[in-house]
Amino acid sequence: MKVAEVVKVAALQMTSGPDVPANLAAARGLLEEASAAGAKVAVLPENFSFFGLRSADKRAVAEPDGEGPVQHFLSSQARELSLWIVGGTTPIQLEPGGRVAAACLVYRDDGVRAARYDKIHLFDVDIPGRTESYRESTDIAPGRRPVVVPTPAGLLGLSVCYDMRFPELYRQLSAAGAQWLSIPSSFTVPTGQAHWETLLRARAIENLSYVVAPAQWGHHANGRDTYGDSLITDYWGRVLGRSAQGTGIVVAAFDLAAQTDTRRNFPALTHRYCECQEDLKP
Repeated sequence: MKVAEVVKVAALQMTSGPDVPANLAAARGLLEEASAAGAKVAVLPENFSFFGLRSADKRAVAEPDGEGPVQHFLSSQARELSLWIVGGTTPIQLEPGGRVAAACLVYRDDGVRAARYDKIHLFDVDIPGRTESYRESTDIAPGRRPVVVPTPAGLLGLSVCYDMRFPELYRQLSAAGAQWLSIPSSFTVPTGQAHWETLLRARAIENLSYVVAPAQWGHHANGRDTYGDSLITDYWGRVLGRSAQGTGIVVAAFDLAAQTDTRRNFPALTHRYCECQEDLKP
């Protein structure tokens, strides 16, 4: 794939709910904005197509892999807007009525699907100091395989939300050549206030990669509040743009030539050394 040296990428911030058609209509408007702003790739947030009233509701709306209204929407919008789309996450059936995959689907600008990544790390936590508790694994089955995909903005390493707390995943992606990382998210407010920007900039810095992190924001129909603050950072950890609150888009240009120069002159990715596991055992 021919990749331009400077490419615009958009992160889309939404407040999704339990009405799939309404969510898709909101996504369509933001994708149109991204295309009009000159973006070649647009990244939707986690749960962009469905943010249910209950966790189990995603089982009922999950689509078979390769067909269904959400997948048709992503394909048709990519084709109509001549825009690569990284589809946040949407529930995809693994077996009828069973746990689903939180699948991030990537579509080329001709509407053909280019990749699928299933969220690996599931958010099974109790928020410290709060009454909030989450058990994603009750209704979502974890993915098993890291995924990279060529895009007009360079080689993309796919991930989702809670994945960002596991730097070993991103080491695998950067070792595979990833030039940028997408992290569509639905962060809680307390963890967002504590860790969101710090984690995103750390993943960018340690992998010398651009990071695009679109987020859910605001109060949802199920009573949950999400943090928002969609960010795009460069490979040096500098914030290129953000959408702190509200729904909307943030667009930034990737300078891939500058990234290549930095990786060559500051070759930290080639300096990794770890043959010490046995030595650390007591």
